[in-house]
Amino acid sequence: MTKFLSLFACILVAVVSASGQKKEKIVIINTRFGNMVAILYNETPKHKANFIKLAGEHFYDSLLFHRVISGFMIQGGDPDSKKANDNQSIGSGGPGYTIEAEFDPKLFHKKGVLAAARLGDALNPTKASSGSQFYIVQGAVLTNEAANELRFDQAKLNQALQQYLAKPEHQAMRDSMTALYSSGDTYHFKKKVFALAPTLEKETGIFVTKNIPEERINVYSTLGGTPHLDGGYTVFGELIAGIDVLDKIASVKTGANDRPLEDVRMFVSVKEMSKKKIEKMYGYHFPIIKK
Repeated sequence: MTKFLSLFACILVAVVSASGQKKEKIVIINTRFGNMVAILYNETPKHKANFIKLAGEHFYDSLLFHRVISGFMIQGGDPDSKKANDNQSIGSGGPGYTIEAEFDPKLFHKKGVLAAARLGDALNPTKASSGSQFYIVQGAVLTNEAANELRFDQAKLNQALQQYLAKPEHQAMRDSMTALYSSGDTYHFKKKVFALAPTLEKETGIFVTKNIPEERINVYSTLGGTPHLDGGYTVFGELIAGIDVLDKIASVKTGANDRPLEDVRMFVSVKEMSKKKIEKMYGYHFPIIKK
């Protein structure tokens, strides 16, 4: 009887332990260049649920990456691309609905992220996402100069600089800056303007610096990405494997409207795995949720 109870207890512990393992869904995008594997963010629940739903319905299977720009991104998800002929215009199709934008300040356009395509601001002021079209960022590694520019709001910086230099007591500075700008030496001109930022804020009351994490700047200057898209398009996932596949697709030859001359089709599936296995297999570390 004691042995039976001990065995039962062991089985119960094993069952509870197995059922208590936290699981997550990964997305597998199969192409003729290989597989890309992505994790979708919990911070964008509407986009995550929609993508998983469409993938589960095989909506994406055989659709094209119809727009490819090397050094920028690869885009797909238009249902009209499945049977499109070589001369057909692609890029305006969808499932018949849009998704409310889900912007999160922690999510940005580093290399390898998945983000939702959408109509432009003029027709889409709320920045609602396409119901199915998405892009994967390739981007480029920023120079130190370009990375430094991310720290500043350019419009406000220009406004503050104009106000500052318009004051009579800054005539000498205005002449010096004008001469430097006219010489075409943009590097040293920008460097001087950025160095002036604290003074500009103090004297004009215009806050020109952005509250951007240093970690993000480091990512853009090492891994790369497309920072000018931040805050304009919903980022909802990232590749945890297959960056090399992304680079191969991004390098294909393209024709009109940036469409690959040879079709690049996708087949998308969803697989559930424990978070522990995902971390071990792909080296991805889930963010720690603070209680």
